[in-house]
Amino acid sequence: MKRYWLLFSQAVTVLLAAYFVVTTLQPGWLQRGPATNGTGISLIEAPPSSGSQPAAGSFSTAARKAAPAVVSINTSKEVRHPRSDDPWFQFFFGDQGPQAQTGLGSGVIISPDGYILTNNHVVEGADEIEVTLTDSRRARATVIGTDPETDLAVLKVQLDKLPVIVLGDSDKLAVGDQVLAIGNPFGVGQTVTSGIVSALGRTHLGINTFENFIQTDAAINPGNSGGALVDVNGNLMGINTAIYSRSGGSMGIGFAIPVSTARQVLEGIVRDGQVTRGWIGVEPNELSPELAQTFGVKATEGVIITGVLQGGPAAQAGIRPGDVILKVAGKPTDNVSQLLTAVAALQPGQAASFELQRGDTQIKVSVVPGTRPRVQQRR
Repeated sequence: MKRYWLLFSQAVTVLLAAYFVVTTLQPGWLQRGPATNGTGISLIEAPPSSGSQPAAGSFSTAARKAAPAVVSINTSKEVRHPRSDDPWFQFFFGDQGPQAQTGLGSGVIISPDGYILTNNHVVEGADEIEVTLTDSRRARATVIGTDPETDLAVLKVQLDKLPVIVLGDSDKLAVGDQVLAIGNPFGVGQTVTSGIVSALGRTHLGINTFENFIQTDAAINPGNSGGALVDVNGNLMGINTAIYSRSGGSMGIGFAIPVSTARQVLEGIVRDGQVTRGWIGVEPNELSPELAQTFGVKATEGVIITGVLQGGPAAQAGIRPGDVILKVAGKPTDNVSQLLTAVAALQPGQAASFELQRGDTQIKVSVVPGTRPRVQQRR
């Protein structure tokens, strides 16, 4: 009997010790049932969380890292009715003075010196540009330079202690990677949406002259333009630029300019005031069986040249209409977009090798590219 009593007392001691440990360290384990508040309503509450680690699958760390560097951009410009100076118009409608037109977009702070990347169409033609940070600071921004051919612009603000985004490597993105889009859609305030990389290297969209878009299904809406596309580590992968939509809202097809392109534009604008690109003076077209037959060329790939500017770099190198450009500086050119990109990357004044097919013969020529004329395009 004494033995049983000893075992019983030891068991009770162990249970009490376990109960003390649980109530001290994990009290939520003992609150499985509904709790009653002062109104007498039974509620089931989740056990308290330590809050030190984000929940599994959460992107809160990436959002906290990148979001402070994404700003809201408000623009304004004065516009006049095109017939405001017409006497008959003034007779019927009176003197119509200039009207203020406002615009909304987003931008990304990429340097502690105050440089901001955004879209050219966000700030194009604006008389005043105001930038609002997530900490509610506001500042007037000046345009350092624009590049309409990639739809990028560089702004600068004079503020201290600016949050700066970390630049990632967009060349290492893969289809299926998770990404976040950060911006100010419809002016409701900074918003973070998530999705994946749906496609890479999108071209032939008719948006820009030089196209190499990241496609994503992260929701992008009006006002997101110029905002950040970041990876799960909060590093900048692209500048949100456009959406495909029949309704004006997000339909799961958005496009962003890779940060590799944006960085080249940024450096060119800050260094030279504009982006300097190579140019050879040709009219390229996609190679089709009809064009190949018309010019008598035996090629199945490459870009066919249907026109050559007289006295231009290509003409001086001996390139003729009907030639098919296969490679530029060793890089294949399977379509017009690739040719434009390859030629634009050439250094003006420095000879580059071009591989051509003329008729049924492949030849090589050396072309000294000039500087691509600056295009002022309005969207």
